Amino acid sequence: MGLTVLLCTDGSEPAAAALAEGLGVLGDPDRVVLATVIEPLDPTLVVGTGMAGGLLSPDEAQRQHDDRDTVARQALEATRAALGLPGAELEVLAGQPGPALCDLARDLPASVVVLGTRGRGGLRRAVLGSVSDHVVRNAPCPVLTRGPA
Repeated sequence: MGLTVLLCTDGSEPAAAALAEGLGVLGDPDRVVLATVIEPLDPTLVVGTGMAGGLLSPDEAQRQHDDRDTVARQALEATRAALGLPGAELEVLAGQPGPALCDLARDLPASVVVLGTRGRGGLRRAVLGSVSDHVVRNAPCPVLTRGPA
């Protein structure tokens, strides 16, 4: 079985730079999957809470989801072009980023996951969470990370 690389991005330039460096280390993979994650809308925006009604109709919520999906796909297309990977598969996932990426790595199955880090340390990472930290600790395969330059 060949090398399947899962490239994870948030669409930023530092993420694309990290992916390019990771690919440089790994060589020529047989399969490349480029993924990003959009977090779902809070359902209480539609159904409301307690005495308060929802702020969005189901149609408006669906439009917002579709808009976010479109923006995510455009970011993946731009990253694919920037990395010169015309054959890379694109995946837009919905959910919490860390678990969603680990699930995709398991389902592919990926040989390696490549992603950038923001370089948050200690308290900031504990309070804000870290996608890369979650993936490193929970991915079913090796993970290659690159911090900010």
